[in-house]
Amino acid sequence: MKNIIKLLAYIILPASVYISCKKDINTVDYLGGTSPALTAVNLTPIVMVKADENKIWNTFSWTNPDYKFSTGISSQDVTYTLQFDTASSDFTNHSLQEIAVAKDLSRHVTIKELNTAMAKLGLMENMPHNMEIRVKSALVNASVPLYSNMLKCVVTNYLDVAVPLPSTGDLFLVGDATTGGWNNPVPVPSQKFTKTSAVTYEITVPLTGGKEYLILPLNGDWGHKYAVKSKAVAGLSNGGDFGFDLGDNFPGPSVTGNYRIIIDFKLGKFTVTKL
Repeated sequence: MKNIIKLLAYIILPASVYISCKKDINTVDYLGGTSPALTAVNLTPIVMVKADENKIWNTFSWTNPDYKFSTGISSQDVTYTLQFDTASSDFTNHSLQEIAVAKDLSRHVTIKELNTAMAKLGLMENMPHNMEIRVKSALVNASVPLYSNMLKCVVTNYLDVAVPLPSTGDLFLVGDATTGGWNNPVPVPSQKFTKTSAVTYEITVPLTGGKEYLILPLNGDWGHKYAVKSKAVAGLSNGGDFGFDLGDNFPGPSVTGNYRIIIDFKLGKFTVTKL
């Protein structure tokens, strides 16, 4: 009798384990969605001017993509991103510009926002450009993206800067990373930048590794400076964001040598290259 009970136990146990496992492997399958339909209020050619930077350039609206799963229509939050690119790039540009829109189904875009996007695309000012716009929808962690139809427009942008230009028209390098140290005024012309365009300055100079520096608009004066928000940002010694009268010194490169520093006021970026 005991042997019969043991045999039944061996038969029943695997069956119950199989049933339990079968329940555990039930999955929710993604069945698809509908690409958003994008529309705009006005896509006539426009010549933008800085005086209008706070005005609304356009209002974009789009439909809900209705993501569907095997359990029904998704209840997850959908995020949207407006994408801007040049017509020749077809949204493959590594500098593709985006405006995050969260969960809304429409978004106003100002003159300044569009002009900034065009600047970051590296487009020349005061000339017409063929632009393309679309919206991307996605679920959590940017999963299952869907892309809308593409809209086209012709836009003439204007010169603007992310960081105020020096009123003096000059820039000077100071700091213990330089030959002149923190002495101010600094030696010229060795620590004076060369203006290479309306918005860029450049200098080639020896720098001492592991030190710091600032950039001054007026030699001999500590009243104003160009600096960084935090020198602790990883990789900042090679370049990054800078600003006017910020609170931290530029971190110098780790290795002593000759370097080229380029300051771009339009993008608010600087680059440091070892020669």
